[in-house]
Amino acid sequence: MELFAGVAVSDLERTVGWFDRLLGDVETFVPDDDEHVWTIAEHRHVYAVVRPAAAGHSIVTLFVDDLDGFEAAAAARGVAPESRETYDNGVRKLVFRDPDGNEVGVGGGPA
Repeated sequence: MELFAGVAVSDLERTVGWFDRLLGDVETFVPDDDEHVWTIAEHRHVYAVVRPAAAGHSIVTLFVDDLDGFEAAAAARGVAPESRETYDNGVRKLVFRDPDGNEVGVGGGPA
């Protein structure tokens, strides 16, 4: 099974730059002029697609093994979370917003 989580955007070039800074050095491919795909793990992808009417309404959540390391690496590339959440079970979530306002959550286990 392959997973493709889509994010509707208004400006692909601007979005590609932002996701490249958020995700770092991951494999990417461009299936056509309106899409860009980041492979975040084997068989797991996040993609941006130009759909201006829907831009800013997407929600994607990723879960990583080292949330603190992810946050530090993203910050070093110029991307900081808008907010942080900690749930009753200790699971943590960082909320990032792309240039259109789409929510990209990145979660991790307890500190």
